[in-house]
Amino acid sequence: MQLFCETSDIGSRPSVATIGFFDGVHRGHRYLIEQVCAVAAGRGLASSVVTFPVHPRKVMQADYHPKLLTTCDEKVSLLAKTGVDYCMMLDFTPEIARLSAREFMSILKDRYQIQALVVGYDHRFGHNRSEGFEDYVHYGRELGMEVLLARAYSYSKEASVTEVTVSSSAIRGLLQEGNVSEAAEYLGYDFFLDGTVVGGYQVGRKIGFPTANLRVSDSDKLIPCDGVYAVRVCVEGKEYGGMLSIGYRPTLENGPDRSIEVHIFRFDADIYQQPMRLSFVRRTRPELKFDSIEELIAQLHRDEVEINPFFLYKHKAIRSFISLQFYVFSPFEMFCFL
Repeated sequence: MQLFCETSDIGSRPSVATIGFFDGVHRGHRYLIEQVCAVAAGRGLASSVVTFPVHPRKVMQADYHPKLLTTCDEKVSLLAKTGVDYCMMLDFTPEIARLSAREFMSILKDRYQIQALVVGYDHRFGHNRSEGFEDYVHYGRELGMEVLLARAYSYSKEASVTEVTVSSSAIRGLLQEGNVSEAAEYLGYDFFLDGTVVGGYQVGRKIGFPTANLRVSDSDKLIPCDGVYAVRVCVEGKEYGGMLSIGYRPTLENGPDRSIEVHIFRFDADIYQQPMRLSFVRRTRPELKFDSIEELIAQLHRDEVEINPFFLYKHKAIRSFISLQFYVFSPFEMFCFL
């Protein structure tokens, strides 16, 4: 995928495009982009995504904090995995906000060589978002741009006939409830936090559970609700299992400072100032206040017993698979194994 921004020399060839903020690049977004790529392939054109580095509402309201599922860099990285040819990164400004849909479409046609526009089934753009799909089709005819309506994405949970609407706002709601497992179903991947390991209070090491404290790289990134989570930890190019605590450490009277600290299983190294990624697997309990440090330590041991086997199982499964390669199966055994 080639990335273009406002200051880039636009060297793209004519393309089929879609527009959106694409926070999270979730299953619904990827379904829309798949349609763009299919239309582009059928017309012999390139495929493009038009998006913005900053949430449009934040541009219009300086005090607005959007609680992002993905930072701009994370979004670009995820978009690159969709197979789309170009990502057009437009700076959303008050001037762009004042453009009508037709004026905005004219810029897409003239500056970015967009020949066809695939519009999300519920997406609106232009000043006050007052115009709709039929208006876009009309303007497209005037400008020489084909406008197509995307098919809606439908998603059914396992063991359920009810289809759910996958949206960035719905995923945010799940994460704010701590339901990281269902959020991962909607995203199509485990929600993650990127940041840097910073110094903490060193209490964890004193009680037998050393932790790495994460400072998230973007203050607008959504942090799931307080509690204890099973997480995968990527640091120094390797992945480990871990148990994560998000909250205010009430037993230790941490005050107003919210901490994100992870105890990494089978790991003992100095990683201060190193980049780290935490990928959420599931939430195991809410944050609790205990009457003593001893009660806290006892609970941490219970947390470890609950969370650690999940990651041990994965390693054992790999070892079992390797050992099976040296076993000669009979046809019946092979049938049963499959």
